[in-house]
Amino acid sequence: MSVLITNIGELTTQDTEGTVLRGAAVVLEGERISWIGPAAHAPAADEAYDAGRRAALPGWVDSHTHLVFAGDRTAEFEARMAGQEYAAGGIAVTVGATRAAGDYDLTRLLLARVAEAAAGGTTYLETKTGYGLDVGHEARSARIATGVVDEVTYLGAHLVPEGQDADAYTDLVAGPMLDAVLPHVRWADVFCERGAFTADQARHVLGACAAAGLGLRVHGNQLGPGDGVLLAVEVGAASVDHANHLADADVAALADTWSGFADGAAPGTVATCLPACDLSTRQPFPPARRLLDAGVQLALASNCNPGTSYTSSMGFCVATAVLQMGLTVHEAVRAATFGGALALRRHTGEDADGRRAVGSLAVGHRADLQLLDAPSATHLAYRPGMPLVHAVWKAGRRVR
Repeated sequence: MSVLITNIGELTTQDTEGTVLRGAAVVLEGERISWIGPAAHAPAADEAYDAGRRAALPGWVDSHTHLVFAGDRTAEFEARMAGQEYAAGGIAVTVGATRAAGDYDLTRLLLARVAEAAAGGTTYLETKTGYGLDVGHEARSARIATGVVDEVTYLGAHLVPEGQDADAYTDLVAGPMLDAVLPHVRWADVFCERGAFTADQARHVLGACAAAGLGLRVHGNQLGPGDGVLLAVEVGAASVDHANHLADADVAALADTWSGFADGAAPGTVATCLPACDLSTRQPFPPARRLLDAGVQLALASNCNPGTSYTSSMGFCVATAVLQMGLTVHEAVRAATFGGALALRRHTGEDADGRRAVGSLAVGHRADLQLLDAPSATHLAYRPGMPLVHAVWKAGRRVR
């Protein structure tokens, strides 16, 4: 089954060139894009869809979420808005609610959140464990997630449960817990932060996960200067997320990982910015402009979770990055599409599992596309907060 989407006002490919086409058309064939070019030269297809001069761009790639949870933390949010400082300990509240929920309820809640994200234009989604924090509940979260989302990350090292010895718990995360989740996950992550895990503890977990064949990610430098960024570079992590508080050495180390990327070298460590979280926790925004100017590749992600960023709206993240972080619209949209794909190493080619590239519109890539009720992507920031997503295709199937 093929679909010709024609009469597009502006099409942004968001590949490495970031090409913008006008008067373009796209053919979706099965799960892939089979043709892109001038509408006047479009081939025949089984169906035609008139875009009505709307803007077309890749579906959002949300590379950092925490969607497997029950309960909420409204009281914590209210206290923070009243001036209480954010600390990582609030995670324990969600752990209790998540452990108490049954499989059916956790699955139902996860499906609803994924559908909500898709309605907002998100077509490729990562989520983490991390609200189980024992062997059985972490394995359960991973199993539930792997049947629903595109990428699953093991985050047993989210917080040391109350009353447990930190080093003993770290050994558990790097040993029996890792063994239990391994069949269901592709990535491992560690919250390397004050109140969570030290650099040595995080290094221990990441080393074990890398030896087990998992890709690596790091939560780092969110609440203040720390070791997270340099640790992420040291272990070759695909991304370091948050990155609010960066020293010159952090920026330089990240930039070094991207040396030669434009000439075909392997991607380095992406700096993933989470602006909705920064608004909720009242942290300073990451120095996105400084990172870009240094040559670091950026991603934008929602960090959807019940404590610090209860939104899956990538459009909101794009608008915030433009209006408050100093990015251009093109840079922000690229970070929310191609940048997220880089952070998940899904930006090019087709892997051994047959998964196609996402985050950009190109022949052979997965047919993930959204149309905006606007003539250009600029309206995402020009009209912040407005429901601009008109239609969404995920893997060639229309989901909105």
